Amino acid sequence: MQIKYSTSKENYLKAIFHLQQENKNVTTNALAEALQTKPASVTDMLKKLKEQKLLLYEKYYGVKLTAEGKKVALQIIRKHRLWEYFLVEKLAFGWEEVHEIAEELEHIGSKKLIDRLDDFLGNPRVDPHGDPIPDSNGKIEPFKQVALSDYKINKPTIVRSIGNQSVEMLELLKHKKILIGSKLEIKNKFDFDLSLEIKIANQSPITISDQLAKNIFVQND
Repeated sequence: MQIKYSTSKENYLKAIFHLQQENKNVTTNALAEALQTKPASVTDMLKKLKEQKLLLYEKYYGVKLTAEGKKVALQIIRKHRLWEYFLVEKLAFGWEEVHEIAEELEHIGSKKLIDRLDDFLGNPRVDPHGDPIPDSNGKIEPFKQVALSDYKINKPTIVRSIGNQSVEMLELLKHKKILIGSKLEIKNKFDFDLSLEIKIANQSPITISDQLAKNIFVQND
């Protein structure tokens, strides 16, 4: 029988999973900042999640997910990314519009619904921002990518994913017609500010900042 966790608990597990990609042990302060709440509230929730054997937690040593906690977090992420894909591909939402809606939809508990949604969408591998979608077993298929700022000049590539997925960043990329799957090539790198001149397929060359290039990840064969 599938266990249903509260929205709050699911948000904690997802946040810990993402923070663990940067550090093995997640601090209470880092989690409080990510969830925009007080460290005392975080401590209380961590104790509850520890009791349910979803994470390992020792005061002053940080927290990390157990195998079961990771499994739950990956299923939440799977739902979130599938709903984002559905909203963009089937309901014509912009990729900058879907995150908050998917934040609500990811807490729908029916596994049968999500599996049918996955099949209906054709089992997509990545969401509209290029993030990999875990399969029904929580497995993520890895792919090689590198920040555009570190890519070679005069070598064609494809946009794979976006780092900073804020509304402002996504609106800027949309304005510059840089999307997931866009074929592009770096034509020049300027030493003064490390900005790049890039050529997107069927478009005139444009110049983008180093900051923007660091948030665009491209295929790295």
